[in-house]
Amino acid sequence: MPLICAIDQGTTGTTVILLDEKLNVRARVNREFPQIYPQPSWVEHDPEAIWQSTLDTIALATEQAGISPADIAAVGITNQRETTVVWDRKTGKPIHNAIVWQDRRTAGTIRQIRDEGNEAAVQRKTGLLLDPYFSGTKIAWILDQTGSRARAEAGELAFGTIDTFLLWRLTGGKSHKTDVSNASRTLLMDLHTAEWDADMLRLFKVPAALLPEITGNATEFGHVSGVPGLADGTPICGIAGDQQAALFGQTCFEVGDAKCTYGTGAFLLMNTGSMAVISEHRMLTTAAWKLDGKMTYALEGSAFIAGAVVQWLRDGLGFFSSAAEIEELAAKAGTSDGVVVVPALSGLGAPYWNPDARGVIWGMTRGTTRANIAYAALEGIALQNVDILTAMENDLKRPLKELKVDGGASANNLLMQMQSDFLNRRIVRPAMLDTTALGAALFAGLGSGIYSDLSDIQSTWKADATFEPKMDNKQREEMLRRWQEGIRRV
Repeated sequence: MPLICAIDQGTTGTTVILLDEKLNVRARVNREFPQIYPQPSWVEHDPEAIWQSTLDTIALATEQAGISPADIAAVGITNQRETTVVWDRKTGKPIHNAIVWQDRRTAGTIRQIRDEGNEAAVQRKTGLLLDPYFSGTKIAWILDQTGSRARAEAGELAFGTIDTFLLWRLTGGKSHKTDVSNASRTLLMDLHTAEWDADMLRLFKVPAALLPEITGNATEFGHVSGVPGLADGTPICGIAGDQQAALFGQTCFEVGDAKCTYGTGAFLLMNTGSMAVISEHRMLTTAAWKLDGKMTYALEGSAFIAGAVVQWLRDGLGFFSSAAEIEELAAKAGTSDGVVVVPALSGLGAPYWNPDARGVIWGMTRGTTRANIAYAALEGIALQNVDILTAMENDLKRPLKELKVDGGASANNLLMQMQSDFLNRRIVRPAMLDTTALGAALFAGLGSGIYSDLSDIQSTWKADATFEPKMDNKQREEMLRRWQEGIRRV
């Protein structure tokens, strides 16, 4: 069977998975890399560390599977979105550390652009709201802080989100492209034409000469050159931002299908089909994918902190030694005992979009224990998602039937039951939790001809577990009321 190499370049590490066409996993390797925090609310990555982690995981996965590089028929890439890299076209060297999606350093610039009355026009064109989360203001910051604007305008520099940076490196600098899903997260792409928009480039002060070509998601992006573990000439046939890849990997192909990925943050997408629904409830409208020239759109809401609050309890407060232990600790209490945790450690995302918000632990008494706080932290992760999905249902004007879940924290049964209880909806967890990498593999399989169409893919998807709501309405309403009181305190 031909194998597909899926590169999943995430916020804290890089994972490479080798799958056959039946989606059997032949190898899975992960490597973390350092996070850089130059000052409060700033987050950076060393692009060279990202690249090295990618090289390491590709080589180790090939070795783990016991295969020849020639056995890999196609490569797919999925990536942390909005994270911004600018590099020298001649040397391939970045001119500054990557500015990560979580970074808030351009909040002042965003505030100024909003105060000048631009948000409605930006939302109509791009589907996005004004927030430092997105790439546009990050690009301008790098150019201005490094004094590189003239070089950018002269065409000496290249911009990319992480997909584009990896594609450049994997092809030996021959391919400078991105896909519609990543481009739609920059504040620079017209959502309706899927092209870079001149008005947005002027508004965000980004030279057009920096930008990659925008393509669909299952197409030939380029060919591998000089990468250990991959044969030269192997086609790179699929690219998508991580959340769109997860939506695809969860086979959310119908209008109204939705998924939540629990990673560093929580990311919810709902398929809206060929219609780019502009939200009235401060959701984002985003490109889901483009196949055979046809666009599919989604509504998206992101909570900036999900799994990261568990990491903080582990590393910052020493509540436990591994993230997986939170389930056992929380279950020991069985209740938050009135404690509410609003995990706004990097501001509040949808539907509030408050970059200045800070985390809150509210309702503690002398009897509050570590286990109560751990329980409340899991509740906080789930309650953020209720706000987002309620807004999406209102925008699409149809109720959610069920929510598909994935990502590391979806393995936490207690959290998944909380999510079902608070949403009052069925939760479905797939057999393969790496649906982000799976989506990249499926796009690459389509692009290389391993799969013929979406029905070919759908037959491979399997569920692992479902969670049905058990909470009564009165208890749910009281929980949501206390959550909103906590939100008012951030």
